[in-house]
Amino acid sequence: MKIRIITVLFLFSAGLLSGQMRKWTLEECVNYAVENNLTIQQAELDLENVKIDKSDAIGAMLPAVSGQLQGGGNTGLTFDPTTNAPVTTTIVTATGGATANVNLFDGLRNINRLRRADMNALANQYRLDNLKDDIRLNVANAYLQVLSNKESLKVFRAQYAVTEQDLKRTAAQVEAGVLPEGDLLEIQATAANQEQQIINGENQVLLSRISLAQLLQITDYENFDIAEEAYEVPPSEILNNTPKTIFAQALTFRNDIKFSETNVDLAKKDLDIAKGAYFPTLGAFFNYNTRYSDQTRDPLTGGEISFADQLWLNDGISYGASIRIPIFNGFTTRNGVRRSQIGVMQAELQLEQSKLDLENTINQAYVDVKNSAKAYEAAQKTQQARRLAYEYSKERYEVGLLNAFDFGQAQARVDNAEAEVIRSKYDYIFRIKVLEFFYGLPISLD
Repeated sequence: MKIRIITVLFLFSAGLLSGQMRKWTLEECVNYAVENNLTIQQAELDLENVKIDKSDAIGAMLPAVSGQLQGGGNTGLTFDPTTNAPVTTTIVTATGGATANVNLFDGLRNINRLRRADMNALANQYRLDNLKDDIRLNVANAYLQVLSNKESLKVFRAQYAVTEQDLKRTAAQVEAGVLPEGDLLEIQATAANQEQQIINGENQVLLSRISLAQLLQITDYENFDIAEEAYEVPPSEILNNTPKTIFAQALTFRNDIKFSETNVDLAKKDLDIAKGAYFPTLGAFFNYNTRYSDQTRDPLTGGEISFADQLWLNDGISYGASIRIPIFNGFTTRNGVRRSQIGVMQAELQLEQSKLDLENTINQAYVDVKNSAKAYEAAQKTQQARRLAYEYSKERYEVGLLNAFDFGQAQARVDNAEAEVIRSKYDYIFRIKVLEFFYGLPISLD
């Protein structure tokens, strides 16, 4: 019974630990980063703040209504507000009213502000989407870096396992007097160097995991890891397209280009708003007011008129319209228009600069893919040649035709070649994904 209980507890604890150590796929990392990255969250708040500007623009076109109430008392000489006659007594009075003002025409500035608010919200949405694109690329790069470091660590450990076998065999041969003790010292030095490589490899894996976790805003580094999957260079037809074709495709959907284009529209709308100050401003108003006094008497009966009766007996309205014609304001309007015109030209130049930057980035990414493909192919050939040379050196070493130092050099060259294959492979994968991303394909290792 006790053994059964202990077994159940052990399985339960193991289940908890395995549940805590979650293995993240690239897609999960990308989606989580987009939802939880602090920079993106800040941009989302900026977008919500911009949307409030639209409400401000709508409110500016609505009438402004205000009301007022006032009551009080006076003792001594004062004026009765209902008769404007001077009285010397204690008097209780009350006044009230409501006023409405509406802007009928202001050179279409309020309408243009409303349209600008819509454009600004769209521009900030493009900015937010562009930030998400950058995060996706950064996460993919960090994810592939973890994979690269993990594969390198596996190679280091496999190499150390082979060296351990060589170390045992060499020790036996030295003990039998077949090989000099110096050969054993060389193998021991090689093993110690490989142990150091394993330690460094473990540190690189840990640091790359932490970097990826920070992009995802995850602080539990100990229980964060990526899925243990081996990835080969994915098939891709992206190089079948020319850089110009990829650039033309990118112009149709890239958020940084749309952001710059919307900024041009915003600058033009600012120019329309500035020009609106040249036009007259037409407004209208309506005012209602009434008053009460405890000294007001009925002229026929001499009795006090009630509060409610006085409100409608003493009320009045006023209404009218006003027009404000700009004549001269110290060049303020003209200078504002000129600044807005310059703003349009600056936005248009920025749009062209964004297109140039995108084209340069795509050309560079295209060249990077081709160069990384050649580097990966060269690294594979070098690895094969180094492996054959190592096997030949091993055969010569085992029969005493090669000393331990030269054999260790052959093994070190193999180690370096295998590490370069891993580095160039994941660099090639990332370069392909970057170029595909500019073409509009989603980031995926499938």
